[in-house]
Amino acid sequence: MTFNWIISDDDNPSLKKVRIDLEYRLRPRITKFLLSQFDGDHPIDFSSFYFDVDIKNQWIWISENTPYDIIEKIKGDFDREINGSHLFSVA
Repeated sequence: MTFNWIISDDDNPSLKKVRIDLEYRLRPRITKFLLSQFDGDHPIDFSSFYFDVDIKNQWIWISENTPYDIIEKIKGDFDREINGSHLFSVA
């Protein structure tokens, strides 16, 4: 699982801490979400998943670097499950 951090300001030390804290909260939540979406269909290769994280606008989306069939399978529930949470409360 790879996160692409979209940062419009300088990556100062406090923003770096926000990124680290947010990633520690994102990884388990997204992992749980992905496991629920694929429910044993086939082994999940988490290295195939890419996410763009916009800290300023407080939004996460599935990167186009993720294989298209995976995007199609998870995009319907992703926003509700991941963006509908309060993950950005530290930002």
